[in-house]
Amino acid sequence: VQLQASGGGLVQAGGSLRLSCAASGRTISTYRMGWFRQAPGKECEFVAATTSTGSSTYYAASVKGRFTISRDNANNTVYLQMNSLKPEDTAVYFCAADPRAYTLGSSAYIHWGRGTLVTVSS
Repeated sequence: VQLQASGGGLVQAGGSLRLSCAASGRTISTYRMGWFRQAPGKECEFVAATTSTGSSTYYAASVKGRFTISRDNANNTVYLQMNSLKPEDTAVYFCAADPRAYTLGSSAYIHWGRGTLVTVSS
């Protein structure tokens, strides 16, 4: 599975962005999908995840209530809607895919995509 994140950019605090993660190579309809981010000088951190059908989701405490993960299996794409953005959300955002039915809070993913930069100005 190849993954490519897009949709990043520069936005003012309080604004919104929608990230997309397009998968290719095989269908992701049976894959657990996740979003992660890495801010400058910091470790990569979990942001959100969804089950293969999208019926269940899980979020990091720092983004819960502001971010929404969703998926369109017919189009092999996963999304991350980010609202009420804060300067501390500035990071490179990555999507990841894994065929194993691990708990949604797991950071164990086999496939990782290239990231997209999100910059939130104050």
